[in-house]
This record gives sequence, C-alpha cells and structure tokens, in this order.
Amino acid sequence: MQSNKPKAIIYEEQTFNVGEDVFIESTAENNYAVIFEDNGETGYLYAVDRNDNGLKILDALHIYDVANVTDKDQPSTAKILWTEDLSKAILSINNYYHAVVDFQNQAGYCRTGFPQPKNTWVKQKERKLTDSSLNELFKKIIPPLPA
Repeated sequence: MQSNKPKAIIYEEQTFNVGEDVFIESTAENNYAVIFEDNGETGYLYAVDRNDNGLKILDALHIYDVANVTDKDQPSTAKILWTEDLSKAILSINNYYHAVVDFQNQAGYCRTGFPQPKNTWVKQKERKLTDSSLNELFKKIIPPLPA
C-alpha cells in the first residue's frame, strides 16, 4: 500500500571530529538551508534562507559544548535529513537526533533548548527537543526516520 505521508531523506553525511573546525551545509530546492558548524568550542545548527540578497540566518540552535562531549576522541558521523516535502530539516550525530528545524511552522528545536530566539522568524517559544516531542513532530513520517 502506497503512503502519501512524507519521508525523511539523508541529504548530507560526513564524518568529523568533535572540537575540530567543521562546516556542513545542506540546501534544499526551496532555498532553505541548514548549516552545522563546530568551531572548536561549540557545535551549532543554523537555519538559513538563501535568497537573491545572499544568506539570512533565521535561527541558531546550540548542539553541544565541546568540553562536555564525552566521546570527542572518537570520530562522529553527522547526517542532515530533510522531509520529502522539504519543510523540516533534522540533524543526527551518531544516530541521535540533536535538532529539528521546521521551516513551515517557523520553529527550531534542539536538545539543550538554547538559545532563546533573537529574531522574529521563530514563532515557537518552546525549543527543547525531547524524544516525546520528536515523536510528535514526526508521527506522520512513514517509515520512521533513518538513523
């Protein structure tokens, strides 16, 4: 039986070392993009609008502080997934979902819930991503998100 529900598709996959500079960008056909960056001290996921005027950062989501990552001596694998309808982007590191950007509903969620949004693009006040909220966000995606 064919389902009309959106699926999640891996757009980018890269191995990196926590605490070393890395920049992983994924741009969808609708000109929305997400960028994962580790600058040696912190990891952030940025929600970006690529338009004719260049890049506009819509939101920034804190992923980790390098000093607090217990397995930083091991290589990590980052994946950026998009829903089939390109309305949501997901950051997975080592098969654990760290952040979701919901472009359609103008919301960003991460495990730390930090920082509070600094611009008017973000419409959701609750930013903490939990397993329960992740399941709620993606209960309509069939099959389950690939890890």
